[in-house]
Amino acid sequence: MSTSGVVIAGMLMGAGAITLRGGLRGTQVVLQRPKPLNTVKTSPKNQDLVEAIAIWTEQLRDTISASTGLEQAIIATQHHAPAVLLPHVQRLVAGIRYGTTEEALRDFADDVAHPTCDFVVAALVTATQHQARDIAQLLTHLSECAREECRFHLRMWVSRARVRTATRLISGVVVLFVIGLMVLDPEYLAPFMSLNGAIFLLLLLSLFASALFMLNRLSQVPMPARFLSQRTQVVNA
Repeated sequence: MSTSGVVIAGMLMGAGAITLRGGLRGTQVVLQRPKPLNTVKTSPKNQDLVEAIAIWTEQLRDTISASTGLEQAIIATQHHAPAVLLPHVQRLVAGIRYGTTEEALRDFADDVAHPTCDFVVAALVTATQHQARDIAQLLTHLSECAREECRFHLRMWVSRARVRTATRLISGVVVLFVIGLMVLDPEYLAPFMSLNGAIFLLLLLSLFASALFMLNRLSQVPMPARFLSQRTQVVNA
């Protein structure tokens, strides 16, 4: 096989691999829910976590509104917390029983490791330190913000699906076009049979791969930094 044939075959295999990878990635999102809780990308697991934080915040608000103290309200939610948050809430309750409420809440924030949870924990820590009277209203506002974030994640996943579809479509069209040239009009590829032509094909392949990489980057949205973890690092320093 000539040098040009090797390069063209490599281009086809690379484009096909990228296309297949995009398809498999979309499948893994549905079946495996990749990435841990402190991921920097939006994911279904992240959306479920934010929704669970909103539900747990509303549970706290309703329990506190029933004239129950903050510690008792947290303990009362350990049996009704969403499944995603249940292990974290149970560890929070254990920390309250065997330590201080403030330290238990900060450990809870580090355990969940999400910016939305940091806001809720900051409000609860402020309530334990200064006896805030409007904690129920503040928790209501935080739960509304969390649900709005859930809707944002849903819109973002719809946009990511569009980008993945466009990536696979572009890759498929390029692969079919090159195969069509090789089968129907091999003479059209004659200029690429030389060494210079092979180098030019490698350059085209690099540009094509860069374009697909940039399309993939468009579907990623970084999460905001956690301010409670930053504060802890500053104090420890």
